[in-house]
Amino acid sequence: MKDVLRIGGACGYWGDAAQSTPQLLAAGEVDVLVYDYLTEITMAILARARARDPKAGFAADFLTDVMVPNLRRIAEQGVKIISNAGGVNPQACAVAVEAAVARAGLKLKVAVVTGDDLIERAPEMAKAAPRDMNSKAPFPPAEHIAAIHAYTGAFPIATALEEGADIVITGRCVDSALALGAAIHRFGWRESDLNWLAGGALAGHVLECGVQATGGNFTDWEAVEGDLETLGYPIAELSGDGSFVVTKPESTGGMVTRGTVGEQILYEIANPQAYVLPDVVVDLSEVKLEEIGPNRVRVTGAKGSEPPDHYKTAVSWVDGFRIGQYFSFYGTDAERKAERFADAVLSKSEAQLEARNMAPFRRTNVEILGSEAQFGVLRGSEAAREVVAKIAVHHAEAAGTMVFLKVANGLSFAAPPGLSGFVGSRPQPSPVVALFSCLTPKSEVPLTLRVGPTVERKLVAKKTALPAEVKPPKPHEPPRQPMARGPVVSVPLVRLAYARSGDKGDLVNIGVMARRPEQLPWIWAGLNETHLERVFGHFMEKGAIRRYLLPGFHAMNITLSGALEGGGSASLRNDPQGKGFAQLLLAAPIMVDWSLLGSGGQ
Repeated sequence: MKDVLRIGGACGYWGDAAQSTPQLLAAGEVDVLVYDYLTEITMAILARARARDPKAGFAADFLTDVMVPNLRRIAEQGVKIISNAGGVNPQACAVAVEAAVARAGLKLKVAVVTGDDLIERAPEMAKAAPRDMNSKAPFPPAEHIAAIHAYTGAFPIATALEEGADIVITGRCVDSALALGAAIHRFGWRESDLNWLAGGALAGHVLECGVQATGGNFTDWEAVEGDLETLGYPIAELSGDGSFVVTKPESTGGMVTRGTVGEQILYEIANPQAYVLPDVVVDLSEVKLEEIGPNRVRVTGAKGSEPPDHYKTAVSWVDGFRIGQYFSFYGTDAERKAERFADAVLSKSEAQLEARNMAPFRRTNVEILGSEAQFGVLRGSEAAREVVAKIAVHHAEAAGTMVFLKVANGLSFAAPPGLSGFVGSRPQPSPVVALFSCLTPKSEVPLTLRVGPTVERKLVAKKTALPAEVKPPKPHEPPRQPMARGPVVSVPLVRLAYARSGDKGDLVNIGVMARRPEQLPWIWAGLNETHLERVFGHFMEKGAIRRYLLPGFHAMNITLSGALEGGGSASLRNDPQGKGFAQLLLAAPIMVDWSLLGSGGQ
């Protein structure tokens, strides 16, 4: 199938299962394997590792779990490897991979793309003092900055492949660029082939989270075939017109359906009519999904427009320290006991800080897990007899967080009865690594491509005529107000829809897709702002709710800004990335014509 490029999505995060590479290689006829390791939290962790050791700062699992055990088979099959495992130190990652190739006696050519690291420009950026592109917060103090990285694109990867690279390692390129770079190289796409680029980018987006496209994190999780540990990793069969088919290796667990693929397309996209990437702005709203066979879903209809002339740039900075601990209580009145204990711990901790002339906590957070604390006013359970109190604090100094820990452990004999816990090592303070996002002109981010020992090229992104801010097209008209043909009943949303949620910094993204097309008008009408405030209002002291329509595959997208208390490693929440928000929405009831329920819902 020379007219089709088969790309396997072998890694969705740092720590993903090691069996993906041998599984996809055993499937045969895979041309490229892509490995996505990076999130904002991961970049912060890697930046701290590099600060301790100049040779660290990359995803070592890529070397130990992917390269070393599988290099010979990769070489035998001629499979290209593309990964952003370079993290904050792609050059060190490339050196380590080259050494592994040499030890194996192979002649694979390793390429590395550098230049996304802008940490040396921290003083200059602090002087310019840009505002955060989302929250409008001021630029952080230069002395507190841990890392600055531009989110680069796919064309440097394509250039590396043109230069004969077998393994391409990058720093912080966007996740979908790994697959798009391979497609640009195979099909000869140019910067002006915007619809094709959009399709390739969408294929990369589906692959970038691994088994989330094949049954992982899926609403109908009990319908997924096989055990969790046997899920097949996704393969995209990409054509030159940007359309593609999602599948998985035969004889593996999981499933590829309209539901699994649709949920992944909706994952963390914000405005679906303006999904901004370095190489193309993708409009996903008219995408079509078609099940063309068992575990085969065709995806068509992605549209592209010209990208802006700036890179999104992430600034990770240290904003004090945080610490937290879990305390379990069981027995009668377990909830009230946990609440009383948490109040006492924080009260005495604040008094201890004052007695030591230390600043008060910047933030505190208490969640009584097991009491449906995440459900807010929609709690449906009676008082729980078994709960876990999660208590966390944020302080300017590491020593301030340790005051909390000492007080919490010192009050264990004074606590109400029923306190227990798994005995192990005590938690340690960790930096609160906050995220600041801004835009940097592409012309100010020259990239360097090195391929093997002989090729080194400077790469500058092609200038576009567009400004930094992207203006999305006019939103689609909402569905007509639904008309009932029979009795109207109240049912949990899960009877009508699939849903998946995730984060972008302090913004939660919740994608919702109708199980049947005729259900979408009821879903849109039911998930209005009043309903969403009722479900999520306890998370949002400030912020905004926005809704977007995707008529192409009968879906909608919801964003909640300011809902994660900073998000990522800056948050004190038990769910700092909003991964469970979709579950709250699916459990909440909405009204629907009973005749539309059918037998397909749960």
